[in-house]
Amino acid sequence: MVAVLMLIGAAGGYVASVKLPPDPAPPQASVLYYRDGRTVLTRVGLTDRTDVRLDKVPVPVRQAFLAAEDRGFYDHFGVSAKGLLRALWANIFHNDGQGASTITQQYVRNAYLTQDRTVSRKAREAALALQVEHRFSKDEILERYLNTIYFGRDAYGIEAASRAYFGTGVDRLTAFQGAVLAAMVKDPTQGDPAANPAWAQARWKWILRAMADQGWLERGAADTTPYPTVAVESVTSSTVSGPAGLIVDRVEDELVGAGISRQQFRTAGLHITTTIDATAQTAATSRISGALDGQPKELRAALVAVDPQNGAVRAYYGGDRGRGYFDDALAARPPASTFKPVVLAAAEQRGIGFQSLFNGTSPRLFTDRGGAPLYNQDNLQCPICPLDTAMVYSLNTPYYALAEQIGPDAVRDLAHRLGVPERYGRQETLVDLKGEPTPGRTRSDIALGRYPVAPADIATLYATLASGRRAQRHFVESVTAANGDFLHRHLTKSEEVLDPGVVADVGAVLAKVVAHDGAVPGIHAAAKTGSQQWGDTGDSSDAWTAGWAPELAAAVWVGRDKPGPIREKDGKAINGDGLPYDIWRNFLGDALQGRQSPALPEPTSVGRRESTDLKTLGSEFKKRAEVVYPGPQRGDLVDRSKATGSWAQRVDKLTAALDEYAATVPDFAVAVADRKTGRHYDYRGSRPYEAASVIKVELMAAMLLQTQDQDRTLTAAERTRLNKMIMASDNDAATRVYDDIGGAEGLREACQRLGLDDTDPDTSFGLTLTTAKDQIRMMQALADPDSPLAQGSRELMTQLMSTVNADQSWGVSAASFSGESTALKNGWLSRSTEDGRWIINSTGRITGDKTDVAISVLSHGHPSQKDGIAVAEQVAALTRSYLGW
Repeated sequence: MVAVLMLIGAAGGYVASVKLPPDPAPPQASVLYYRDGRTVLTRVGLTDRTDVRLDKVPVPVRQAFLAAEDRGFYDHFGVSAKGLLRALWANIFHNDGQGASTITQQYVRNAYLTQDRTVSRKAREAALALQVEHRFSKDEILERYLNTIYFGRDAYGIEAASRAYFGTGVDRLTAFQGAVLAAMVKDPTQGDPAANPAWAQARWKWILRAMADQGWLERGAADTTPYPTVAVESVTSSTVSGPAGLIVDRVEDELVGAGISRQQFRTAGLHITTTIDATAQTAATSRISGALDGQPKELRAALVAVDPQNGAVRAYYGGDRGRGYFDDALAARPPASTFKPVVLAAAEQRGIGFQSLFNGTSPRLFTDRGGAPLYNQDNLQCPICPLDTAMVYSLNTPYYALAEQIGPDAVRDLAHRLGVPERYGRQETLVDLKGEPTPGRTRSDIALGRYPVAPADIATLYATLASGRRAQRHFVESVTAANGDFLHRHLTKSEEVLDPGVVADVGAVLAKVVAHDGAVPGIHAAAKTGSQQWGDTGDSSDAWTAGWAPELAAAVWVGRDKPGPIREKDGKAINGDGLPYDIWRNFLGDALQGRQSPALPEPTSVGRRESTDLKTLGSEFKKRAEVVYPGPQRGDLVDRSKATGSWAQRVDKLTAALDEYAATVPDFAVAVADRKTGRHYDYRGSRPYEAASVIKVELMAAMLLQTQDQDRTLTAAERTRLNKMIMASDNDAATRVYDDIGGAEGLREACQRLGLDDTDPDTSFGLTLTTAKDQIRMMQALADPDSPLAQGSRELMTQLMSTVNADQSWGVSAASFSGESTALKNGWLSRSTEDGRWIINSTGRITGDKTDVAISVLSHGHPSQKDGIAVAEQVAALTRSYLGW
């Protein structure tokens, strides 16, 4: 009892010693400075605040806030003793920053204190809360609280928030609208439904249920009431516009992580020295705006520049719309060949030098690609290829083989150490997703940059490659309060990731890329370009350049909001060595202008000179190293000079040519339908063949017809199965789809609806008998508005078939030219009943400005997969050569 009395006396003495300050000063704008600490970057301040009396706030709206933050507000003395003890215990023993604040405590913290999560601040908060309760009535405290909360969108207080989110005064709000605003208190960023609708609506429902528990709302309202309509963006706030707006967003996020609240950031008059360099930022903004001026409106770009020595962001461009908008610098995109240096660095760490020789022919077959050939860009050939030469010409096959040799996990692990986060949200990075060949695992496709990474993280990765040491990317150097008190300073910590010898070697190899693509005047630099192919076209969907000078690393991305082909205003396709490289080179020159450029370290030739991969070379290649030359191109097999005479004459000549070819190769059939002219042609088009994997197109159509009949959309699991079945040609997924549609009978019914009367389903879907004519009818069903397939179904099927062809550019693609697109499905199967001979089938649709043709080639009896592919391609090319479509 004596101890308790002593504690009570001490607590009372402490409360009496803490003086309640005068009413808080009005909010002050915070100022962001460039790295020099003197030049103003921008100001962030509240421009929208109107205090209102509590009687103007509808009772149900007040109840929403009480339900969300403090249901016992009218019953306590300003402090929750139980909550305070729990928070103190957690802060002392677990350091987890629990709050456990009443509304009175929240008001005190917002009005008088910092947001530090310390025991001393918590004790002072409790003392001031007790004094506030003594001085003001409960209604006065609630009124002050509602007028001092920050709600996001630069809205300070409930009246400003009401207008920012609903365009009306607070006195007109409903309980449900009030609950939307009450959800903001916990996190003004997540709570904004325009920023994170899932989080905002989940929090809203939780508040409604809490109101129902208190008897303030009917039970079940959370499940039956539609979410209120909220303005997409505030029309009352004055946000920071232009590229600087996204810098402000990133600074704010960083300060929140350092314990400075969003409300403090906007209202406390902070002085924030950023890492941004004025010269570099001006260079980034001007070079990107100049490059995008007059270009197609859907074209977007991002640029992030990082100091390799300390991780400080020197320039940042994620878009020009300002604060709160989509940040392209943080959006994960396939980095394409900019990931090849990671593979090289991982190999050197394992003793494989950059002068090692690899098979750089194209196409090549690899064991983990399910029989899909891998091509080099433009089908370049380099039979005996040093790794540095393969880097300069961005050859895929040597680096895929290298990743396979050292193990894709080794590449992934190094990428994480270099700067790629292990997760984006809940999604693990650098692994296959659901619907891809090996979900949760990394394939050698990592060498091709197929796994998405954000431009900002590519910048960090390259900054680490430049120095060998990983430092945290950051935007803030220091923060001081309006009264001069020091609040925060960034402390640089770094760890060695790469040996200096590996750093020198990788830099020397990438310096050759710069020498090949165009030097940066007066700057010693290293870089790598990358282009992510769009489907089976000559276009890219994402184009990159990333690299460094010793003082600055930078990554540039050019693409679109939603993936699609990217072209300049004159129709020229954009690749990494074009527009992105020009932006990168000009930016680096501008940002470092006037500085003495140190040289890159001399290469040390870490590791041995390997040549094991050359065992995969065929005897037809001459033993000459470092020779790079063009290989066969799309359309090479087509001889347009043969398409002469009338249609009937061309048909006769084609049939004679196919008869002659059929006498020298195993059995095949071909059918063609030209949608532009309405003409059809087939050679043995009604002859049945085992379908192999091309029947998966019909399986997908059957599944989509089933969902249409049930008036529903695909479930997530069904969509995943279709993705795996088409894009990865996954047989397990196809078997599940086959069962879901009712097996052979379900497939037969779907085929009849689609007009495929010659297809005879088998209990094993791959052994289903089909004809070239039926496969053409299936392709036509994807293009015909009168097809039983709805528009959305047709679009999904075409999209999946177009995407898969980026990796399987063979078969009927041989009848297409550069600039045309092919949506297809290939199938292959080795038949034990035919002494291991191969079935090779290919069906698809080729489209272009003057072309819209469905073509199908079915065949069997081939001694090898390679021989069968050659026959399918020659047959497809012959049809175009003679018919001239």
